[in-house]
Amino acid sequence: MKYDNQIRYASQVIESFRGEMPLHNWLKNYFRENKQMGSRDRKQIAELVYCYYRLGHGWPEVAVKERVLIGIFLCNSNKSELLDYFKPEWNSQIQRPLWEKLSLIEKGEAGLPTAGTGGFTHLQQIFPWKHNLSQGIDYQAFSASFLIQPSLFIRVRPGFNAVVRTKLASSGLPFHELSASCIAVPNGTALGKFLVLDKEVVVQDLNSQKVGEFFFPGENSNHTKWAAWDCCAASGGKSILLNDLHPGIDLTVSDSRESILYNLSHRFHEAGLKSYHSFAADLSAPGFNFPQGNSFDMIIADLPCTGSGTWSRTPESLFFFDLKGIERYAKLQQSILRNIVPRLKPGGALIYITCSVFAKENEEQVAFLRKEFGLTEEKTKLLAGYEDKADSMFVSRLSR
Repeated sequence: MKYDNQIRYASQVIESFRGEMPLHNWLKNYFRENKQMGSRDRKQIAELVYCYYRLGHGWPEVAVKERVLIGIFLCNSNKSELLDYFKPEWNSQIQRPLWEKLSLIEKGEAGLPTAGTGGFTHLQQIFPWKHNLSQGIDYQAFSASFLIQPSLFIRVRPGFNAVVRTKLASSGLPFHELSASCIAVPNGTALGKFLVLDKEVVVQDLNSQKVGEFFFPGENSNHTKWAAWDCCAASGGKSILLNDLHPGIDLTVSDSRESILYNLSHRFHEAGLKSYHSFAADLSAPGFNFPQGNSFDMIIADLPCTGSGTWSRTPESLFFFDLKGIERYAKLQQSILRNIVPRLKPGGALIYITCSVFAKENEEQVAFLRKEFGLTEEKTKLLAGYEDKADSMFVSRLSR
């Protein structure tokens, strides 16, 4: 009876949710209105819903309940009491590697719904926009990554290596060191219980950390007198990274909303970043003029995008995505670029960044920058995150 109720509630969520807000926010509201559910039930129902959306556009012909159960089977490696209740024959196979489970589905073995003949058909349906992808993406590996919960990554700030590792060791938390400064922990870890966020560590995805390699690649000279502008600063993670790697840079940050900059100021305070300039502006507006008329040696342009490289964290975005969104974001990006590139000094560097996997937001925008402004492409890379349970990002350093 308990598991029937959990499936019923999960189905209610799925049938009511329309992608109008982030799923985790929608679930909070749903649970607030349905207080009869205990904490364990809420956690289980949320897991069932996320498993459903992790299937993306795969298994379109399957009913909601069955699709939830397929999601549990593919997205978990530990046996499930709920799956054992409904599908014990599936539960007996759940600890097999993901590719073996996908193969079982394709072959219709163990009572699993078959995809028909030829290849990993349903896997390819999960993300159906193969021909829109940037170059260098392993399509099957990328599609399979939606079935895997990504890790939570932290960047250890300068001077705190010993402290952080001592705290992590004493916490008993499983963690994996990817570099001297990058550590992966299980998603959902309450880091604030034993680490001082923004002072000792910054929560920052693996590939967001790698963006630092594009600031001054292969150079050892002192850039403390450089003026840098993080033009779409958001939470300020890349500004803090820039400051940690190259202390003393003359930093300006901007965003479209004052509320974002207010929150950013508190984060900068915790991070000890005291000297910077900030302003709010819609950088896509025609005829935008920089308030002080300044020019910059470096512009960090982490522009609004589809966010498709992060959809393994927000699988509802994959499920509800409209392909027209690519064109809409590409136009927005070009509007912003037309306003910010004129503020780049001769010899300066533009660091173009998206967390998108679509070529129109990535390579095609680099081509636009070369053609429209005569910028020189120095270094470009698609940072594929699917092999490390991380986000995928695109980064290009161009000079004037």
